[in-house]
Amino acid sequence: MRKELSVILITGTFIGIAAVVLVLLGNLPNMGFCIACFERDITGALGLSDFRDFAWIRPEIIGILLGAFLAAFFTKEFHSEGGSSPITRFLLGMFVMIGALAFLGCPLRMILRMGGGDLNAVVGLIGFTVGIAVGVMFLKKGFVLGRTQKQPELESSVMPVIMVGLLMLLIFLPVFKASGPIFVAGKGHVGADGTSVSQNIGIIISLGIGLLVGILAQRSRLCLAGGIRDIILIRNGVLMSGFIAILLFTLVCNIILGNFHLGFENQPIAHSAHLWNFLGMTLVGLGSTFLGGCPLRQLVLAGNGNTDSALTILGMFAGAAFAHNFGLVKAASIYGKGAVIIGLIVILIIGYINREKSNAQ
Repeated sequence: MRKELSVILITGTFIGIAAVVLVLLGNLPNMGFCIACFERDITGALGLSDFRDFAWIRPEIIGILLGAFLAAFFTKEFHSEGGSSPITRFLLGMFVMIGALAFLGCPLRMILRMGGGDLNAVVGLIGFTVGIAVGVMFLKKGFVLGRTQKQPELESSVMPVIMVGLLMLLIFLPVFKASGPIFVAGKGHVGADGTSVSQNIGIIISLGIGLLVGILAQRSRLCLAGGIRDIILIRNGVLMSGFIAILLFTLVCNIILGNFHLGFENQPIAHSAHLWNFLGMTLVGLGSTFLGGCPLRQLVLAGNGNTDSALTILGMFAGAAFAHNFGLVKAASIYGKGAVIIGLIVILIIGYINREKSNAQ
C-alpha cells in the first residue's frame, strides 16, 4: 500500500508541475493538460470538425498513449483484451466528450482549473462526483457492460499505430489538398507556429512530457473517476491522493508565478453557466464510471492493449467532431443543453438495461 501510494503521489506531483510548465511554454492558461480539449484539437487538425481556432495534432495525447504502451510492454503488462459491448462504449465515449466540452474541460483540466482559482471548476467537481455516485448505485445493482475476452494482438496494436501515424502527420505536415488538412492553428499552443524551429522544440517537449505522464499513469493506475468511486464504494482514498497532489502543486506554482485568480468570472477558457458546468460534468462522471475510467485512464488502458478503451477514445473523437460541427459546445446554445440532457437520459437507460441483464444472469 505504501509503495502504491508513493507511485501515485509521484505521478500527481509530476503532472501538476508539468501542466504549469506547459502553460509557461505556450499552452493556454489552466490547460497544461486536457484530454478532451486536446482530442478536440486533433479532430480540427484532421478536418473532422470545423474547429480551427486551436487545431493541432496534440503531441501530449500521442505521448500519453505511447508512454503507457511502452510501460506495459516492458513490464509484461500488455494484454490484448476487449469485446465488451463495443458499440455501447463508443456511444458512452461520445457523450463523455459532449459533457466535457459543455464544461470546457476533462476531469484532469477540472483539477488544473481549481489550482488556478477557477471556482466554476468546483461546481464541475460537484457534478462529477454526483455522476460517479449515481454510477456507483448502478454498480451495486450489478451493472456490467460484459466480460472482456482475449483479442488478437493485431487488434490491440491498432491504437498505438494510429498514434505513430498522427506523430508522422504532425512532424511532416503533408498537404493533401489546397486549404485542407493537416490544419495548424497559429496561436495558443506549444509550437503552433507553422514550420519554425520553435514548433519542432514544442513537439519534442510536449511529446516528452506526454510520454512520461503515460509511463507514470500506467504504473500508478491514476484515475480521478476511479479515485472518487473508490472513496464512495470501498472507502479507499489512495487513487484520489494523486489528484490531491496535482491540485496542491498546481496551486502552489500558480501562486508563485502570479497566475492564481480566485473567482467565477473572467477565468480562462471557462464559463459561469453553473447548471451546465454541473450537468456537463455529471454526464462525464456517470459515463466514466460505466466505462471504468476517466478520459486519461482510457488512453492508458488503450496503451495497455485494451481494445474497449481504444473504441472509447474513437467515440470521444467522434463526439468532439459531432459537438463542434453541430454547435453543441456553447453553454448558451439550446442544442448544447439538449445534447447534455439527452446524454444523461441515454446513459441512465444504458445503466438500467445492463443492470437488468446482470441480474438476469
